[in-house]
Parts: sequence; structure tokens; C-alpha cells
Amino acid sequence: MVGKGSRKIKLFVQLKFRFYKSGLDAIICYKTKQRCDRRCDQLCVAEATLAPLVRPFITYSINGGSVGGFLIQQYRMLSRSLLRLRVLQKHLRLAQMSSQTEEEVLFQTKGSAGWITLNRPKALNALNLSMVRKIYPQLQQWETDQNVGLVVIKGAGVKAFCAGGDIRAVTEAGRKGDPMSQNFFKEEYILNHKIGSYKKPYVALIDGITMGGGVGLSVHGMFRVATEKTMFAMPETAIGLFPDVGGGHFLPQLPGKMGVYLALTGFRLKGRDVKSVGVATHFVETSKITELEEKLEALPPTVSPAEVEAVLNDFQSQSKVEANKELVLQPHLSEIDRLFAGSTVEAIFTDLEKEGSQWATQQLETLKKMSPTSMKITLRLLLEGRDKSLAEDLRVEYRLSQRCVEDHDFHEGVRAVLIDKDASPKWSPDKLEGVTDEKVNYYFSPLAAERELVL
Repeated sequence: MVGKGSRKIKLFVQLKFRFYKSGLDAIICYKTKQRCDRRCDQLCVAEATLAPLVRPFITYSINGGSVGGFLIQQYRMLSRSLLRLRVLQKHLRLAQMSSQTEEEVLFQTKGSAGWITLNRPKALNALNLSMVRKIYPQLQQWETDQNVGLVVIKGAGVKAFCAGGDIRAVTEAGRKGDPMSQNFFKEEYILNHKIGSYKKPYVALIDGITMGGGVGLSVHGMFRVATEKTMFAMPETAIGLFPDVGGGHFLPQLPGKMGVYLALTGFRLKGRDVKSVGVATHFVETSKITELEEKLEALPPTVSPAEVEAVLNDFQSQSKVEANKELVLQPHLSEIDRLFAGSTVEAIFTDLEKEGSQWATQQLETLKKMSPTSMKITLRLLLEGRDKSLAEDLRVEYRLSQRCVEDHDFHEGVRAVLIDKDASPKWSPDKLEGVTDEKVNYYFSPLAAERELVL
């Protein structure tokens, strides 16, 4: 009896030191509900192991001497630990729910500035529908608030401003027939239009990755501040989409054929290059961003765009990082203007093939990986978008977005790039000649009246 009990006591002591002593500290350290759940399961096993040994001493008041006292003491410690862990489980569950529903985007007023912080750093601050639905009404409120003179938007963490929209969720919704696939694009574009027509200075600190939906949150604003960490791209043709969020409006406004080049190839601009081509209005070193934020907060509620611009100009003049760096595309600007001037994607392919240079061949190889359908609707969007207002362009883009959600290439592109990540999409059609004018015209054709985007 004693020997058997001793073996059980030894087993429990091992369990105690493994789970009781380190369990709570480990959970607090890692702050994860998953670990907490596992510890609770393990402590339950330990409690079940000890309970039969303790019960006789408690139920029948048997004097177990030092052994009985030790068992009771350990059992009570274990029970208290399990109780604390279950309380912690509850708090972690609530915190997890809160982070998913309430803290994806943060709003704060400091000085005269309304601050928007995209708060999904682990997801590179990817934009989802719930974030859109929080940002839009907040912008409306600040626009009429006499105590708010300007709005500043930035991303949490050190990697990204916003790496794009939550496209994976959109494709999943589209497959299920969930209206979220319609609502996301519609409400995102309405937000883009609000930013483009905002009555107060709007400053986007694009310090990090800025793609897709992140471009829509920044490029239409009055001021866009790039840093040496900025990476800008519109890579949508690689996922069977098109450069949306107003891309058909702002890309044609870039110098020469730069907009067409960026839209079709998805080329990534970095650092000062983002300002050099006109995507950003200013360049400020990352190390000076905190000081810039303080200066913006100190501006009066009656601040004018010119006063905000003066502050940004001052910080730009102080920024020496990459000051003498040549635009990475500088050696190829004339080639871009010449080889991407075609009125059809086929013409661009032909011109690149005829050019035959190493650079031209590289661009051709890149284009051959993109969705033929996406490239054709993208080029037409940009050619027609130069003379359109942002509102007119967004209405067209909404039609395109709904056709894409219904079609094969968008789902296949997301699968290949974001889900399976095999980088081997099977486009349909897989050749430019397979994408007929009729198909392209269908993409641009009006939706049913009740489905059209209203701005």
C-alpha cells in the first residue's frame, strides 16, 4: 500500500513540477489561449491522478501523517492552479475575441490630429470588411469635428503600412455565395472615394509594405509620406484581378507609361523611388517619423493644407537617406515609354519581342506568368481611366470586381499565390488570343441597376 502510494506520489511530484510550477508562468509569458488550453488539460490529468489518493484522508479524516498532509497540500495547490488557469482561459478568450472584432483598427485624437492605426501587424495590416466599416464613419465624424484639423493614417508594427485587402476571405465568400464578396469591394471603394474627396488634410505614413488595398487607403489622400522602408506594388494581374482601389484613375497620371508598366508587371518600387515616380508626395526617413508625428499633432485645428505641406517639406529636406540614389528604373524609362505604349496587350508583347534586349526579355517573361484576362482588362481600364474622375473610375472598377469574383482566374490566382502557394496558376484562357473582345466587353458592361456602385 505504502509502496504503491509512494510510486503514485513520485509520479504526481513529477507532474507537479512539470505542469504546476511552470504552467502558469509559461502561459503568461506566451499569452496564447492554445497553450492555456493544453495546460488545463494536463492539470486535469494530474488532478485525476492525485484525487484517489487524497480522498481517504479528507473523507474519513484518516491521519496519514506526513504523507497525508503532503497529499492534501499538493491537491489543494493543484486545484488552485487549475482554477487560476480556467480564469485565465476566460480572459484570453475574451481578449482574443476583442482583438478580432474591436482592435483591428485603432482611433485616437492627439492634439488636433485624428489618428488611424491599422492594427493587424501579424497579417501585415491587411484590410478587411470590418476595418472598412469602422474607418469610414470615423472619417465622416472627424470631417465635421472643429477640434480635428487633419487626419493621419499609419500601420502598426515595423513591416507594413497595409499589404492589401483580405482577398483570401473574399474568394472564400465568393465560392459560398456570401454577399461579403460584393460588400467588401463596394464598401472599400466608397471609402477610397471618401479619402479622395476628404475636406481636411489627410496624411498617409506609408512606412513599409504598401500594396493593393493599402494603396487605396493612401494614394488618394492629400499627402503620402514614403520612407526607405516603403515597398509599393500593384500585383493584381498575378492573382487574376486588376489594379483596383482607384488604380484606373491614379496609375495613368504617373509619368509616361510608368502606370501601365507597374499595373501589368506588378513591379515593386522601394524607398525614394515611390516618391520619384509620383506615388508618394514626400520622402522622410523612418527615424524621423516619430518626430514628424509630434509636429503634426501640434498643428492647430484650423490648419491649412499649405501648413501641413510646409511641415512635410521641412522633414523631407532633413532626410538624407538614399539622397543620391538613382531611380532603379532610370536606365529603362525610355524603353518603358516606348515598349508599353501599345493599345493592346498583344502589341506590347510584340514590341518587347522585337526589342530583344535582356531587359525586354525579362519583362516579357514576367508578363507571360500573369492572367491573360487580367492584363487585357487592366490595360483597357488604364487607357480609358486617364480622363475619368475617381468616382467614375471606381464605378467601372466595381463592375470589374464583380465579374472577377464570378470568374475562374481570380479564384485560381488566389489559390496559387495565397493558399497553396505553388506559384503555378492554371489560367483560363491561358493565352492572350483566347481572351476575346466579347469577354472583355462583358467585364466592363453595366451590372443590374440595383447592384451598381453608388457614390
